[in-house]
Amino acid sequence: MSDASITAGQLEAALREALQPEACAVSDDSSQHAGHAGSNGTGSGTHFSVQIKARCFNGLTHVQRHRLVYDALRDLIPQGVHALAIKAEPV
Repeated sequence: MSDASITAGQLEAALREALQPEACAVSDDSSQHAGHAGSNGTGSGTHFSVQIKARCFNGLTHVQRHRLVYDALRDLIPQGVHALAIKAEPV
């Protein structure tokens, strides 16, 4: 795990670059998970929620949409992301 926390902005930038979404919002929910598994003790950088709408999701199953999100974030997740709640919708 990296010393620097991952930010919601970093995740959002990676999603926007890879998936070209119509809408994308990422929130850092880490402070709500203090003391839980995966918490890094800083209250940030471990638990995130993603809401994303993209044309690339059209015709895909729920699982396929989530795989695209995970693929877009594959370089960031190992840097300390413990949990990712995803709402991925087609346009």
